[in-house]
Amino acid sequence: MIRTYLGMRRLALGGRRQPNGRKWLCSQHKGKRPPLEGVRVLELGQLIAGPWAGTVLAYFGADVVKVEPPNGDPIRGWRMLDETGTSYWWRGHARNKRSICVDLNTEQGREVVKKLAGESDVIIENFRPGKMEEWKLGPEDLERINPELIYTRISGYGQTGPYSKMPGFASVCEAVGGLRYVNGFPDRPSVRPNLSMGDTLAGLQGVIGILLALQARNGNKRKSKDAPSDGKGQVVDVAIYESVFSLLEGVVSEYDGAGVIRGPSGSTLTGIVPSNLYKGSDGKDIIIGANGDSLYSRLLDAMEIGKEHQLRSHDSNKKRVENQGEIDEAIGAWVAMRPTGETLDILKTFRIPSGLIYSVEDMVNDPHYVDREMFEGVEIPELKKSLKIPAISPRLSRTPGRTVHPGRSAPGVDTLDVLEDWLGLQTDEVEAMVEEGAVRHRKVPQ
Repeated sequence: MIRTYLGMRRLALGGRRQPNGRKWLCSQHKGKRPPLEGVRVLELGQLIAGPWAGTVLAYFGADVVKVEPPNGDPIRGWRMLDETGTSYWWRGHARNKRSICVDLNTEQGREVVKKLAGESDVIIENFRPGKMEEWKLGPEDLERINPELIYTRISGYGQTGPYSKMPGFASVCEAVGGLRYVNGFPDRPSVRPNLSMGDTLAGLQGVIGILLALQARNGNKRKSKDAPSDGKGQVVDVAIYESVFSLLEGVVSEYDGAGVIRGPSGSTLTGIVPSNLYKGSDGKDIIIGANGDSLYSRLLDAMEIGKEHQLRSHDSNKKRVENQGEIDEAIGAWVAMRPTGETLDILKTFRIPSGLIYSVEDMVNDPHYVDREMFEGVEIPELKKSLKIPAISPRLSRTPGRTVHPGRSAPGVDTLDVLEDWLGLQTDEVEAMVEEGAVRHRKVPQ
């Protein structure tokens, strides 16, 4: 029965497969191999931070196997859902990954993960610190069977320190990391963007750490003979609050050197003028950033400000900061005289950085986004229709990333293939694992 299911499944997923389980690239990418092809990643994370790191690696060619619990990753059911009850977000968030279903609460399931880790280059986990050790799947446990393994851990506060055991969701870590303190208006409660920014930042830092660790393990042909690669892996320890903290620019140094605590500044940027939001006669807002000396001079030219006008005397950022109110008032009055489209045309002529505040509808219909191929269409087989998902940057000229397939429609549809590909198991061995509850598989939704 399992052998028959495997054949049906391969037909449903379609395409020839590379040895690492990825489909061959389509004709438009012929000859352009992704940079991480051949890198095996075992993803044990759920929700956002850990999985986003896996998504970026998968986009650029890594063979990412996502280990899901029996009920699947919770993101499958978050926010807006399609007709099948699957999150639209999931389709892009889990793209290019193969899904296997393993019950980590069973000894047999943990043994499967241990065997898969032995065949992996990278493992990603974002459980609470200590959980993997409780399961005997911590770095020391897995290093004994795979010393080359790069063990990536993403948590709220890191693996050490007095806060390490605390629950760490992005909403709180963004506050502890300082972002929420500088975001918003001085006379109102702190605000957050309507996104899980801390999780995404932590995922990206995880990617950076993984790539650095791969480079250290694999060596560099220009590396000094005094510092050869030893071929060993290492632990990458990422904390969400530290990922947010890394955005704070000069905040720490300004406090230590001058005793200044930077706070929220609304739509402006403290110490940089002019950089603000202004409303046109049509009620639309535009952003103008003319905070360089030459930019400011050109902005005044665009506004037809005379050479002897007081505004011309603010020819350095220090002077502009001291006279911010006067400058913003003058720019605001000028922008309010006409529709924003006309204002933007004038500013474009004078090469002044400016633009509208885009909604997703604006992005999808913008010719620049389209020309830069920032949207990719993926087919959802069970819905028999296409869905637009965002591309992932950066763009690479010779070895670009791309979406091969959307997030799997059900957890565990790749369980049998992965156990064959990575572990070389026979059908009867896989069948025994299924029967004892160590792993589960699901048919591809039709």
